[in-house]
Amino acid sequence: MGCTTSVVLLEVLRSILERNCGYIKGEVELVVLEEQVETSSLRGSQLWIPTSTLVKPKIIEPLDYENVLLQRKTEIISDVLRDMLQFPTDDFQISTLQRQGRTLFSTVPETAEKEAHSLFVQECITTYKSDWHVVNYKYEEYAGDFRQLPNKVLRPEKLVAHVFEVDEDVEKDEDTASLRSQKGGVSKHGWLFKGNVNGAITVTMRSFKRRYFHLAQLGDGSYNLNFYKDENTSKDPKGTIFLDSCMGVVQNSKVRRFAFELKMQDKSTFLLAADSEAEMEEWITTLNKILHSSFEQAMQEKKNGDLNDADEEHGKTELSTGDFQETFQTARDIESKMRSEARLKLFTLDPDTQKLDFSAIEPNVQQFEEKFGKRVLVSCHDLLFNLQGCVAENDERPTTNVEPFYVILSLFDVQNNRKISANFHVDLNHPLVRQMTSSHGSGSNQQISGSSNDSVLEHRLASGLPEGAVRYPKQGIFSVTCPHPEIFLVARIEKVLQGGIAHCTEPYMKSSDSAKMAQKVLKNAKTACGRLGQYRMPFGWAARPVFKDASGTLDKSARFSALYRQDSSKLSDEDMFKLLTDFRKPEKMAKLPVLLGNLDVTVDSVPPDLTNCVTASYIPVGNFEGNGQSSALLEVEEFVPCIAKCSQPFTIYKNHLYVYPKHLKYDGQKCFAKARNIAVCIEFKDSDEDEAQPLKCIYGCPGGPLFTKQAYAAVLHHQQNPEFYDEIKIELPTQLHEKHHLLFTFYHVSCDSNSKKKDVVETPVGQVWLPLLKDGRVITNEQQLPVAANLPAGYLSSQDGVNKHSGLEIKWVDGGKPLFKVSTHLVSTVNTQDQHLHNFFHHCESMEMSEQASEGELVKYLKSLHAMEGHVMVNFLPTILNQLFCVLTRTTHEDVAVNVTRVMVHVVAQCHEEGLEHYLRSYVKFVLKPEPYSFTNVKTVHEELAKAMTAILKPSTDFLTSNKLLKHSWYFFEGLVKSMAHYLIEHGKVKVSRNQRFSASYYHAVETLVNMLMPHITQKYKDNLDAARNANHSLAIFIKRCFTFMNRGFVFKQINNYLNCFVPGDPKTLYEFKFEFLREVCNHEHYVPLNLPMPFWKGRIQRFQDLQLDYLLTDDFCRNHFLVGLLLREVSSALQESREIRQIAIQVLKGLMIKHTFDDRYASKSQQARLATLYLPLFGLLQENVYRLDIKESLPLDNRNVNNPREDSPVQTSMVTPQKPGSCIENALHKDVFGVISGTASPQSSTTNASSVHHADSRGSLVSTDSGNSLLGKSSDRTNSLEKNPCASALGSTVLRSDKLDQDEIKNLLMCFLHILKNMSEEALFTYWSKAASSELMDFFTLIQVCLYQFRYMGKRFIARIHEEAGPVGPDRKSLTLPVSRNRAGILHARLQQLGSLENAHTFSNTYSCTEADVSSQCLLEASVSTEVCLTVLDTLNTFIMGFKTQLNSDLGHNPLMKKVFQVHLCFLQIPQSEAALKQVFTSLRTFIYKFPCTFFDGRADMCASLCYEILKCCNSKLSSIRSDAAHLLYFLMKSNFDYTGRKSFVRTHLQVVIAVSKLIADVIGIGGMRFQQSLSIINNYANSDKTIKHTAFPSDVKDLTKRIRTVLMATEQMKEHENDPEMLVDLQYSLAKSYTSTPELRKTWLDSMARIHNKNGDLSEAAMCYVHVAALVAEYLWRKGVL
Repeated sequence: MGCTTSVVLLEVLRSILERNCGYIKGEVELVVLEEQVETSSLRGSQLWIPTSTLVKPKIIEPLDYENVLLQRKTEIISDVLRDMLQFPTDDFQISTLQRQGRTLFSTVPETAEKEAHSLFVQECITTYKSDWHVVNYKYEEYAGDFRQLPNKVLRPEKLVAHVFEVDEDVEKDEDTASLRSQKGGVSKHGWLFKGNVNGAITVTMRSFKRRYFHLAQLGDGSYNLNFYKDENTSKDPKGTIFLDSCMGVVQNSKVRRFAFELKMQDKSTFLLAADSEAEMEEWITTLNKILHSSFEQAMQEKKNGDLNDADEEHGKTELSTGDFQETFQTARDIESKMRSEARLKLFTLDPDTQKLDFSAIEPNVQQFEEKFGKRVLVSCHDLLFNLQGCVAENDERPTTNVEPFYVILSLFDVQNNRKISANFHVDLNHPLVRQMTSSHGSGSNQQISGSSNDSVLEHRLASGLPEGAVRYPKQGIFSVTCPHPEIFLVARIEKVLQGGIAHCTEPYMKSSDSAKMAQKVLKNAKTACGRLGQYRMPFGWAARPVFKDASGTLDKSARFSALYRQDSSKLSDEDMFKLLTDFRKPEKMAKLPVLLGNLDVTVDSVPPDLTNCVTASYIPVGNFEGNGQSSALLEVEEFVPCIAKCSQPFTIYKNHLYVYPKHLKYDGQKCFAKARNIAVCIEFKDSDEDEAQPLKCIYGCPGGPLFTKQAYAAVLHHQQNPEFYDEIKIELPTQLHEKHHLLFTFYHVSCDSNSKKKDVVETPVGQVWLPLLKDGRVITNEQQLPVAANLPAGYLSSQDGVNKHSGLEIKWVDGGKPLFKVSTHLVSTVNTQDQHLHNFFHHCESMEMSEQASEGELVKYLKSLHAMEGHVMVNFLPTILNQLFCVLTRTTHEDVAVNVTRVMVHVVAQCHEEGLEHYLRSYVKFVLKPEPYSFTNVKTVHEELAKAMTAILKPSTDFLTSNKLLKHSWYFFEGLVKSMAHYLIEHGKVKVSRNQRFSASYYHAVETLVNMLMPHITQKYKDNLDAARNANHSLAIFIKRCFTFMNRGFVFKQINNYLNCFVPGDPKTLYEFKFEFLREVCNHEHYVPLNLPMPFWKGRIQRFQDLQLDYLLTDDFCRNHFLVGLLLREVSSALQESREIRQIAIQVLKGLMIKHTFDDRYASKSQQARLATLYLPLFGLLQENVYRLDIKESLPLDNRNVNNPREDSPVQTSMVTPQKPGSCIENALHKDVFGVISGTASPQSSTTNASSVHHADSRGSLVSTDSGNSLLGKSSDRTNSLEKNPCASALGSTVLRSDKLDQDEIKNLLMCFLHILKNMSEEALFTYWSKAASSELMDFFTLIQVCLYQFRYMGKRFIARIHEEAGPVGPDRKSLTLPVSRNRAGILHARLQQLGSLENAHTFSNTYSCTEADVSSQCLLEASVSTEVCLTVLDTLNTFIMGFKTQLNSDLGHNPLMKKVFQVHLCFLQIPQSEAALKQVFTSLRTFIYKFPCTFFDGRADMCASLCYEILKCCNSKLSSIRSDAAHLLYFLMKSNFDYTGRKSFVRTHLQVVIAVSKLIADVIGIGGMRFQQSLSIINNYANSDKTIKHTAFPSDVKDLTKRIRTVLMATEQMKEHENDPEMLVDLQYSLAKSYTSTPELRKTWLDSMARIHNKNGDLSEAAMCYVHVAALVAEYLWRKGVL
């Protein structure tokens, strides 16, 4: 065929060129021009903008805000929305919150303030008694991220489930039987043989195939003969014979017996054969009956159509004034109302608002409160030994232990060799047993009277604590800050002194003859208790673990071990640690002697509602009932490790001293005859005079008073060098002085009574004293002290046995050697053991007392504070910081102020290093209260601190300190802010003009500080990135808060100066800094009034329409609306940077707009509309970057061309016929903008993309597989956009980038755009449109078109597949689903939130999950977004059409603007829409057709063709409601055409519908099934039931059209059977093309289809021949029209 084809081809081409050379020449030139533009743009798109081409933006000075408010005061007050223009008057206030302790009354003794003399003690007491001082910002909830807004209902409770065709399951398609409307007509079914009839093939027996035929009547009364492979007629048929095109049925037995033939209108035939003659006759009779009834019905319709013209004119009148228009308008109003109701805010559906974590970015600051570690409730139930007896005289009383025992519980940390709790003394004895020691009470020596220090006891009792509440405590609450498994609860058991331990324990270790032994022991015990009842001796011990693990899980299953006998040589705590180390080694513990008995003690967690609790200082806790009936629970003091991370600031008054006698070495003494059974008596005295009495401040034991004057240690029998393990707890006086000391008196206790001599129980054998203070601090380390044999008055003047005072006669035991070892442990919140802290406060006290203490010396003490211990610093944090602020404002030397600030820097840095910065936040918020401004104190904290910070930040200073200051600058800035607030409130300057609130020197100090910070952040950030980042964030918060207090114009200038340090082309880090700064500043609670959302016009304007609204980012806009202008300028500049920078900028902008959306202060429609005017320049910003909003990569590559077995030809041949389905997407946007300039499209890819939409089963699958469509435009739109000058706005950037924006960036920008569009008032929109140039209008519609594509719904199957393929993803993985931007992953938020408690807040679906619930939730969200975007765009289109009808109607509706608006309408049908949205779309399209009939029915037919094509696709929808609405719309189009022609015909629509059907069939997308047949039936029914055209030819014409459509469908039915046989398929298409000789448009359509098939099969010559035929056809048509 090659040679012949070539000759014919050349001849035809020559003849065409001779006749049409001018036309062809013009076309060639146009193609060349297109190629040149495409090539140049492709090069430009790949350019990377060098930094050198970016110029620093022009500096725009902000307006003088305060003056503007004064000048426009009248306008602001008269504005209806004045609340959006001015700050509220009650913006902030200072409130005093009463300190709420956990105890019933204050822990500070009533006399403490009077007794306190030293500055440190006074300041500590002041700290614990003072109330909280808080600056309350009334609108602070609005000053953060949108997630921190008070109304946090960002997500709707339940989204409406939208129905999309793409989600309809193909397998579960509607039963075809349900699509048929059986009207009781003829029905028949059975098996027949179908012959394969074609002109080129001879029909033989073998060509017959057995098929099951089913005769069915459609809704419009016509019949179809469907055939299937089997008897299952619920599926779509293999083919259909439309009987309304059948002319007759005759018998034909030439080929096969019992055969008959169906003759069709187009002269084709269908050959069928039955199994028997009877069946054949029955089929022929039935079919002829149907044909006869159809013929009669057609004749009647023709008769109705031939009525006189008067009826036609009457019908026209009905259309114009009759029921149709009223019905149409009513339906339009109803559906418009439905669309306006139940609408969601777009940002409600944004993925950023769907985050699972809604916690605040900033940590929640709490008041200082007393905190505990893991609390353990220890309950002591019983101590029972095997040796039991009745202690009463008669044997009727219960059996008990035969002597009293006393239990001492405490916690031992074996891992760290520390005793971590105080002792908890428990008396578990039976009351009868307790009476054995009743003669001693708790020691008669405790009843010594006379001491003025009984106020502590009186204070406790007078405050509601019954004395009996803690007489016999049995439950103690222990606290453990650092729990771990190596912590043991140790129980030491004591008894009344009786003799040696071995002798006393022997009866308890034997199990035989217990009754006799019990009586013997009881007798000895009674004697001992009566004589030595106040003395104790060690007896036994037991232990048990407390925790299972380091997380604090209690080991409740553990029980106390066996009771082990106490070894007299292993009494110390060190010995106990050795025993506990072997506790888990059974072989070693088995060697220890065991006492036969049981200690029943349980441990449990402390319930939150615990009552009757008493602190370690005997102060009732808040819920103390105080009924005195039951014993109170006693909190046991924890000895917290002396490390900073375990420490906490003290909040209560506590002043305890624990005394531990350790050892007495008395084997070498010669002073006393007997000194073996040695008892130690401990007293606390405040004088060394003879008559001085001990203070009643020692905590008593169970059974005695709360406080006593003396305490005894346990006695070891016959030991000259006794060891002690006792702990004596003392309540220290508030103010200690040099005379306060401990006095230890040793007694030899006579255990055996001697009847011959006077019975002397105790004999003094020495005294030791220990002064508590040394260098002003309490002594706490272990002491070795000498023992004195006598105690003269004034003994404190002699400290040891070597340096004897000349005036004292002290006799020292053993030559004054240090014989007594003792240690103390201080648990005090008013006394410090740190020398540096003590010296500092002591010097400050000296400066207050006298002038001699110089400030120069103060610097030395300030510097020494750097060496202060970490835990001391934390414990006294509020007191230290208060004093430092006090010194800061009182000093007259700059050096002192700078050093004070340095110390603060050190303290703040230490707290951060230990992870305790929350204590600093609590201090600033609740404690810090600057000294009142007065004549004596003229300095303010804010000014002095600002100056000192500036001095530290100077380049010449210590860079380590300056780095720490930068890193933790938030503390200092918050201190400045709080000081400013107190200053304004306390001096009544809140009502004063902002210009007069602060001194000029302070304004200068702030400006200097900001200027000093700039280079550290913008230039030296690489040296210490964290410090620079934190400083930038803290500065932003400070600047934001300055808006509340200072001159706002001054604050604007600081922002401007700071941001001018950043330039285009900065590294990514600096962009992060800049946008973090902007985000924080723009989050100000009164951001809207700061931007003054009011028109700035000159002169008097009466109407809103006349306002010169700012739609561009002009200098005036940026000046008048400073913050929003600044933000938009920076976003616009950032869009020319790399992807990471763009994302940060866009996220800041979107976050701010989300916040506006959900701010309940601006909830009304008018307020949202006013807010939208602030962001109108975003339109221009997007239009400048419209060429970068490509969507080529919106879907995965492997999803393209599904169900597409062929490729299209690259030749575009559309003139008056409708464009290909891909072309309607191509025409959607300017090709020069989206294709050529993009640099990402190629001619091959664009043609592939255009063809990829052609081959799907249905409309749903058609769009769901449309993966590669890049909204490219035709050359007709190219000239408009090429005229535009792509220059930057006012940003200084001379060249715009041409690389594409990422999908998530595009969607975030478009979400902002849609939000503005939705909330703008109609007047503002009309003003914008009327002032916009034609190219800007085109770009505007391009943007809303992109919105539809970007937010289109892809279907459940697609989303589920993405979930399965993606799995868990990293933050850099690009998401492929719509509309959620999954790869947002907190690029901005993770950075901004690292200073707070929330880190890496991920979006709703950042981590994919394959659960069905997650997929369903995602589908629901994306479906709602798609529907809402569709309705928003539809509203905008309707608004535009309403106001610009005249412009759209110009040139009979064939103008670029109309084409653009029409393209947007087509997009609704090309993109998957929900059922609810499509209902509104069809309504809008009916309105569009009604308003602009000339566009569709006059002039060019391209728009009518495209609309018909898309409507017909909808007629084949899987959803019945969509099919019904589409059929209604198509009928309305036909009828409108009929009316437009004066009720003569609707030839144009008729032709375009047939052409569209032909195209749909050629593209093999499953047209012609039962769904499509139902739609045709609906159209016929509309025509038959429409009263307005009842007496016209319209119904018959409609039926004729449906017949033609069915004819085309039937003629192409065989093509489906030969789809895989190219030769047969082309032959059939050629036959069909020849049948359209009278209709050139249809003939051209089929020739195009043939060319595509040839191209795909590689038959290029045949394809060329098809195009030659097309060219000849078009040329002939143009020649006859006179165009050529």
